[in-house]
Amino acid sequence: MKAVFKTDRGKVRQHNEDNGGIFINSDGVSLAIVADGMGGHRAGDVASGMTIEFLSKEWEQTTEILTAQDAEIWFKNQITKVNQLLFDHSAEHLECNGMGTTVVAAICTNRFSTIANIGDSRCYLYNESGFKQVTEDHSLVNELVRSGQISREDAEHHPRKNVLLRALGTELQVEMDISTITFEEGDILLLCSDGLSNKVSENQMREMLMSDTDLNEKAAALIDLANQYGGEDNITLVLVQLCDESESG
Repeated sequence: MKAVFKTDRGKVRQHNEDNGGIFINSDGVSLAIVADGMGGHRAGDVASGMTIEFLSKEWEQTTEILTAQDAEIWFKNQITKVNQLLFDHSAEHLECNGMGTTVVAAICTNRFSTIANIGDSRCYLYNESGFKQVTEDHSLVNELVRSGQISREDAEHHPRKNVLLRALGTELQVEMDISTITFEEGDILLLCSDGLSNKVSENQMREMLMSDTDLNEKAAALIDLANQYGGEDNITLVLVQLCDESESG
């Protein structure tokens, strides 16, 4: 398996409130995470940073994720714990009042990938069948699309595009989406914050992933493209590719 994590402040924001990474447990199983923080004065980077720190530490001590059910239970338990951690921190620190973060994460084995998400950071899958979004945004605009009130085209430019219906750490109870997909040789997972998905179209993402370049170059090209289109937001992504044993290294 190959994986690349990249984050960029973008061209406008003073701070990078995104966070993420790729973490490998003692069994050699990978956990990829992207978190897009939000809140008061720099509280967003507190929320995303605490989320990554907690989940990565827990993951490094986790063994025997053998089935999709194991992975799904792990996400449910650990994301519930980190939600409580953020909620309590926000209540105890006035400067962090109302902070929260999106999270999209994938446990990747050589047979399956289990994906959890809260908010509008996304996971896409590129494989021999094409390129598709795996996660659903927990946003006001996506709910309007789902209920048929506006079109997907209208959603791209909707004035309330940034309104989230769910985030990690903002409520005492958290609801997450968890799903498992087949992960096969050659498949690529793209996890990203909305700093990428708001700027780069699905067609452009697919073309980048199809290109005859290595994973690192694909990641850099995607971030460059988001910046070329304005870079108004922080841009963060993880690419995970399942390759055959002779290629991995």
